Amino acid sequence: MTTKKLLFGILLAAAILRLAGLGSGDLIGSDEIFYGVRAIGMLDYDNAPKQSTPLEWFDPINRQNHIIPHPADLSLEGGIPLWTKLSFHDHPPLVFLAQHFSMQIFGENKFAFRLPSALAGILTVYLLYLLGKRLTSEKASLAESRRAGLFSAAIAAVTVNSVHNSRLGLQEPILILLMLATVYFFTLAKDNKKHLLTTGIFAGLAMLAKYNAIILAPIFFTYILLFRRGWLKEKNLWLGILLAIAVFSPVIIYNLGLYNATSHFDFQLSYLLGQNVEVWQSAPGKENAGTLFNKMTAIVPNLAKFNSWPFLLISVAGLCWLTYRALKKDQPATFLLIINGFLFLLIVVAIGPASRFLAMLTPFLALAAGNLLSQARLSAKPVITILVIFLAWELTYTTNTDILNYPVGPKHFAWSRLRYENYRWGYNQLDDYLEKELGGKFPAFVLNQKYQFLDKIIDRDITQRKRLGDQPYSALFIYDDNLRDSARFWSLDRLQIYHGWPVIKAEGFAELQKFELPPRTTYFIAPTDKVLVREGARLTTDGPALEQSLLKKGLSPIEIKNPKGEVAFKVYKF
Repeated sequence: MTTKKLLFGILLAAAILRLAGLGSGDLIGSDEIFYGVRAIGMLDYDNAPKQSTPLEWFDPINRQNHIIPHPADLSLEGGIPLWTKLSFHDHPPLVFLAQHFSMQIFGENKFAFRLPSALAGILTVYLLYLLGKRLTSEKASLAESRRAGLFSAAIAAVTVNSVHNSRLGLQEPILILLMLATVYFFTLAKDNKKHLLTTGIFAGLAMLAKYNAIILAPIFFTYILLFRRGWLKEKNLWLGILLAIAVFSPVIIYNLGLYNATSHFDFQLSYLLGQNVEVWQSAPGKENAGTLFNKMTAIVPNLAKFNSWPFLLISVAGLCWLTYRALKKDQPATFLLIINGFLFLLIVVAIGPASRFLAMLTPFLALAAGNLLSQARLSAKPVITILVIFLAWELTYTTNTDILNYPVGPKHFAWSRLRYENYRWGYNQLDDYLEKELGGKFPAFVLNQKYQFLDKIIDRDITQRKRLGDQPYSALFIYDDNLRDSARFWSLDRLQIYHGWPVIKAEGFAELQKFELPPRTTYFIAPTDKVLVREGARLTTDGPALEQSLLKKGLSPIEIKNPKGEVAFKVYKF
């Protein structure tokens, strides 16, 4: 079989694993949900009082009423500055922008939100083929180089953390793609130094995806010091650095504007620089990462949890092979070891070994494994048998973890705990029900919003829906506050933020009844024990009490079932 046909088959498998049922997993991870809701309107707002945003601080209503604490020296005059549109308070804007355009084209749904990640994952597999060919031994034959590229791509196409990461609307899939593109063009610069300019452009794009891309700087600098010191006098290198800064300039302008207004930088940079920002009282991602000791002791167990054991074995063997070649002064092997080494340092010292961060290692471990396998004698039947069994196992393990509605067999051995990051609890079915109820309609009445920017968003949406011929519908949505905050944010809060549908907690229903509201249809949404709820200490009695009162009045709920057929939610419509 020709190389082209094999590569096509690998890319086809990668596409199927990343696109099949892409929207079927619930949005339950807090980061994914908050990214999704913010990406809909490129809106830096997620209703988090302990980590408020410049949009809230500068909003005219907040400046006057002080709803959310804002920096003490903030002027009480004026509106929201233009520089706030260039980035977000906690992340660069590129991934949000890709998700925004995808939802503009394919609709406000989970498939469209996750599609940029899936496409990035497919392109990542192709880039690994190209990089695998480039990073084989300098003495490798053309056949060995092609095998290295094909094996690297094949492993990444089917291994679980690579596939799973590409099925979530996080920053890492696009970050990994752009980092790989940057590394690829950097390797091309050996033959043509003009590729240092392209390297700079992709480095800037990678930084626009996520600040973690800064790790490329010490990786490249170390390689240049070891093997390409003459490049330090090469104008294309410095022009490439200037291009990277130019591409990244929106975030620079944003931070300069923020510093000028508040005397501190954005959330990530202020944390890194030790700036004590009073209004940012919570940093869950950083707090959960723990101490350096916690990170060091967790990395190996987490690698085992989030990957299949055959992938880890072949990756370790690949790293050993690279080490052997590096000792023989092989430049490509040394470069791959430098990349893996700095990524390990980044994870252990700074960001922590969460699955999404360990996914940054996966493509480079696949390259190490592909390098090793390129040395195999493919004419030998035992070698072919082992390779087929390995890839079949990875494919089965990944399908069981990510494609099936519910995995079968023992956890860790037959499927990864990554499954829990987009488990089928029943939120998708709740979203489908609400979409049918509200399709072709807009709210006949809207509750007062906290901020002027929310009023403007809702006004625009209602005006647009009227133009499309939608009809007014008087409705009120009440939810049991025992629902997990993050899981609720997409299913319910999104409806209010962007479309104006009145959504309140059960504990606020009694207070709202004191006001004169128009005749309406009311929906009360109650979770069952099949759905994630808050921790026991935070549970409230308002929701269950309201449900009991509705049952006493003879109301029968509409049952929302998960794919298992279990009742996940009860909706009381009255």
